[in-house]
Amino acid sequence: MRIGVLLAALVAAFSLPAAASATAIFGDLNVQNPTLKVNTKGMALVEYKTQAGAPRHVLVWGAVSAVPNPTAAPTQQKFQLDYSGGWKSQKNAKYWQTFKNACKKYDGPALPFLVAACKAPDGSYWALQSWQRNLPMRGFDPWTAKQKGVELHVAHWSGPLPTLEIYQAYTYGNANQGFFGRLMYDGDPVFGTKSPSATVADPWARNIYIDAFNSDYGPGWKHDTAINTHPGSGAFCYTFTPQAPPKGYPSDKPNGNGLGDQYRISVIGPGVTPIVQWVGPKLGARSQAAQTDAQAKFDELLGGDKHCAPERPS
Repeated sequence: MRIGVLLAALVAAFSLPAAASATAIFGDLNVQNPTLKVNTKGMALVEYKTQAGAPRHVLVWGAVSAVPNPTAAPTQQKFQLDYSGGWKSQKNAKYWQTFKNACKKYDGPALPFLVAACKAPDGSYWALQSWQRNLPMRGFDPWTAKQKGVELHVAHWSGPLPTLEIYQAYTYGNANQGFFGRLMYDGDPVFGTKSPSATVADPWARNIYIDAFNSDYGPGWKHDTAINTHPGSGAFCYTFTPQAPPKGYPSDKPNGNGLGDQYRISVIGPGVTPIVQWVGPKLGARSQAAQTDAQAKFDELLGGDKHCAPERPS
């Protein structure tokens, strides 16, 4: 057995179209042919066609990187968005037609779900990423438009990126496999004050999304669940074990434990930084030395965390 660790970049959070957004998700799903331009003023122009074929010319500006959590600063980095192509923000409905791209070839870190990226004149990075984030839990195939929808994300960052740490271990008396870890940015944990959901908004909170490959959910990648980083520590834990799906699903019976040959973890980072993803194989034979190492790391990150205490490696 081994403990896997990933340090990686992340992206911004949740929103619908608005004058100001603490997120980097556009309101249109399943967009066609998205493109990215950035001018010398630090403004981006994201263009695409909606699923119905209507053109969009969206101006994005006013935010870079992130604040890790609400104890570090009173407000989070958030974009200004103008879906009118310039009529609302520039008093010019044809502003998008005069937009001059000054962004150069991207030379930043590798990113998952990448659609387009470039390096701005000031040395900062912009990126578009496309993600089917709202798949149903427990390996079920999507049956609603939202579950089937593919989101378009935009990110803008400079300097240090957030980091995602993942540690694998055997849990529940060595009967199951799981993982634990934490989300960090600029040396501080990333967390909010609420658990984000379809009805609860928190610009600071972050969910990590867990998928399984070739599991008892079925062949290929299947979505398992999403869990939030814990307030104060930015830490989290999860064990692959059979769980009944939520009410309203096609079945009320567990599909299996969801472990599979591999699993991956995706997360939207603080502020307007990019999406990151960790992919790793399931653990091999149990090693007591590795379990002992995992215990020490677990106690460092999650000591005193009542929610995760039952999943402490043994």
